[in-house]
Amino acid sequence: MPPTVIAEEPIIRLAAFLVVLAAVAAWEGLAPRRHRILRRIRRWPGNLGLLVVNGLVVRLVAPGAAIAVALAGERQDWGLLNGLEAPAWLAIPLAIVLLDLAVYVQHVVFHAVPALWRLHRVHHADLDFDVTTGIRFHPLEILLSLGIKCAAVAAIGAPALAVLAFEVLLNATAMFNHANASLPARVDAWVRWFVVTPDMHRVHHSVLTEETNSNFGFNVPWWDRLFGTYHTQPAAGHSAMVIGLRAFRTAEDARIDRLLLQPFRSNNERAHPKTHLTEGQQ
Repeated sequence: MPPTVIAEEPIIRLAAFLVVLAAVAAWEGLAPRRHRILRRIRRWPGNLGLLVVNGLVVRLVAPGAAIAVALAGERQDWGLLNGLEAPAWLAIPLAIVLLDLAVYVQHVVFHAVPALWRLHRVHHADLDFDVTTGIRFHPLEILLSLGIKCAAVAAIGAPALAVLAFEVLLNATAMFNHANASLPARVDAWVRWFVVTPDMHRVHHSVLTEETNSNFGFNVPWWDRLFGTYHTQPAAGHSAMVIGLRAFRTAEDARIDRLLLQPFRSNNERAHPKTHLTEGQQ
């Protein structure tokens, strides 16, 4: 990777993030898929606040870690693709696909292991589903994910350019597939063969356990189809389905202090909430 690209990596990622965030938010405003439970003013400060905290934590603890591992791997011939001396035209797309598979496996594991689920449930406890849900993750999950990503980069022997492309692509598709926006049914049916669509991923945010434990893909949809975790549509339909968890269903739970403390709070997710917030309780 050219040195100038390495130096400008944070700027490249930030610029791509802001462009996609603005585009998806505009799309949600023009063609909303569902009525909101909470207004943006109640949810977005907490969700965007987590993004800021996560960015600061990563910059303080391990800035540019995944690309640094990739560059070290290229120098030391770490990993599968470096060992095979795969040409760039093959190594870059193959590395992106393999990194996406690693994210899929990680996502499944975070649902299966109770201690990891406590971290990941911060993402699932959002009562609504929109572009900011795609960036709502606990800082501890972000750090664990970074460590897993670095290990995957080293094992795959991913080129640094592939790592940067994957980071930009994953952030963009995560915001896209969490959009509270509508695609025509025929378009959605075609697009979801290549990219996870909002209707496909929204199923994963259902309050129903069997739907939550499906559609784990963030970027490409192939892994869910291949490994039998694909679920076409929510049982209640997209307009009527209940999003979130059976616990943490108050407006106060959307505050950033509650989000940061949520993994350490007890809950009983088997008990149905007495009431659900409705549009009139915004």
